[in-house]
Amino acid sequence: MPKPIDFEIGDILELRKPHPCGGHTWTVIRLGADIGIRCHECGRKVLMPRSELEKRVKKRIPAPSVEETT
Repeated sequence: MPKPIDFEIGDILELRKPHPCGGHTWTVIRLGADIGIRCHECGRKVLMPRSELEKRVKKRIPAPSVEETT
């Protein structure tokens, strides 16, 4: 069984299929059993079950930590 992805708020995700607006990148805005993501192109917000999102993620760019920004 593959290890679950540890999502953090602010992570940038690249999904396998583009959004209808043409955007491939999304930002994590909510965590829980369902993950909230926002499209970078059009700003659309989507709630997706964690298990489904893990299958669709192609690439994850971690959010900058507080220590890195200071």
